[in-house]
Amino acid sequence: MEDLRIGTIVTRNSYGNDIFFRIMEIWPGDEEPEVRLQGLDMRLEADAPVSDLEIPPLLEVFRYKQRVVVQNYKRIGRLVDRRQKRTLPLADDPAGDQQRKLACQRPGSVLHIDGNEEYLEICMDTYRQLNIKAQGFHHSEKEFPNVVCRYLEKYSADILVITGHDSLLKSGGKPELIESYRNSRYFVQAVEAARKLIPSPDELVIFAGACQSNFEAILSAGANYASSPERVMIHALDPVLIVEKLAYTPVHEYVELEEAIANTITGPEGIGGIKTRGCFRWGDANQVY
Repeated sequence: MEDLRIGTIVTRNSYGNDIFFRIMEIWPGDEEPEVRLQGLDMRLEADAPVSDLEIPPLLEVFRYKQRVVVQNYKRIGRLVDRRQKRTLPLADDPAGDQQRKLACQRPGSVLHIDGNEEYLEICMDTYRQLNIKAQGFHHSEKEFPNVVCRYLEKYSADILVITGHDSLLKSGGKPELIESYRNSRYFVQAVEAARKLIPSPDELVIFAGACQSNFEAILSAGANYASSPERVMIHALDPVLIVEKLAYTPVHEYVELEEAIANTITGPEGIGGIKTRGCFRWGDANQVY
């Protein structure tokens, strides 16, 4: 296909053309050119021959993007409404008391390292909508183990998100082997590095992984939450939806795994983990300076 170039949006014939991808890289293959693809709203990365690709009509791409935006907008709106009912002062409180109570609420803070720059921007915008303090940085997955401690030492955070793209390689062999995955080894190494610096899963909550990641290896490395138990694809916003539950659960309470996963788009097939302490704190609203 002569129209194929980096940035072109395509689908894959061999998978029913149901997922939209962006071409990130093109190179000569043994028999024909091959490309590296990244999902538009799924944290999936894959290689494919150009003969497997289809360029969808522009109108179809527009409708797909519009549908994703609307779904995300509604989803975040529901989270905001639910969170406000849980944490905001009562409507009949005096205005001054409301302001003091709001000022004394501190949701958990986030350090977010992402292998996809566009997804990072979407996640950071969502954190802002949710009033969650977050620092975000874009790096390729292979850089994760080398940069995570540098950021943890510079930025104080309650929750660490390490995500990007991953996949279970077709030619990889056994799913239990870390070598069978495109990027899982980097998630594992990054979590191990973070845990050497901050060992306690209560002091630093870690979410790590992407589509089809080696869930067991990442969780064993020290993550509180990881993907993907059933090796399914996860949504770009799934990490943020886990974070929201933790950031607004009081620090003296624990979040049951079922509660955290109920927030996500993918569900228990895509996200797993352990019972984890919340990160939300209050100050003294009655203190006068």
